[in-house]
Amino acid sequence: MHVVILAGGRGVRLRPYTTCLPKPLVPIGNEYAILDIILQQLRAYGFRSATLAIGHLGSLIQAFVGDGSRWGMTVDYADEDQPLSTIGPLFNIIDQLPEHFLVMNGDVLTDLNYGELLDTHIASEAPLTVATYRRSVKIDFGCLETNNVHEIVSFTEKPTQSYAVSMGVYGLSAKTLAPYPKGIPFGFDDLVLDLLARGSHPAAFEFDGFWLDIGRPDDYDEANQRFEELRPLLLPKVLEGARP
Repeated sequence: MHVVILAGGRGVRLRPYTTCLPKPLVPIGNEYAILDIILQQLRAYGFRSATLAIGHLGSLIQAFVGDGSRWGMTVDYADEDQPLSTIGPLFNIIDQLPEHFLVMNGDVLTDLNYGELLDTHIASEAPLTVATYRRSVKIDFGCLETNNVHEIVSFTEKPTQSYAVSMGVYGLSAKTLAPYPKGIPFGFDDLVLDLLARGSHPAAFEFDGFWLDIGRPDDYDEANQRFEELRPLLLPKVLEGARP
């Protein structure tokens, strides 16, 4: 039960909050850092070890988390000399990882059961399992559809589109990463597109609970405004009791 937490981004979308703090350490509800909540949840769901992939302001993350004993976990670090995107940091530490492990962004706020996701990934034997969430986007325009002779054939006034999006949490296997060279920038999008091109289809772990991408300013503001309401969902007593 090992997890790699991606915590090396610059948090550009959350400026000015991230001018002096790395994104995983921005406060939620004036009480917790996002990373604190994530580590509490992981520990309660059975994870005992973690690797934090750090870069921008990584020394602050190391000072905050230390060896992980505060959460009853063992934590080590993979420091990026240059930005390696989402998946690239894993190539450099592949020899230190178990056969199956969880990978997640360090700015995810959700009540997803991380252990269940990893168990499902292992059982499926998929190269990659992506936690997915259905998000709706309202389009503020009337939308037209035309045919090949430029005639309008349908019209919808300000429709709402629904999409399955990646939650930034994945089950992954070491053998999936084995073909790629170390030290190259490589994103989640690169991995998915390459797997699809090779006919090796990732699996979806569909989730309909609570999820916010704290990297988005709107979601971050919502998390702070609703934190007292969300606390029992994100940190139920079984999770709070697991914290050392």
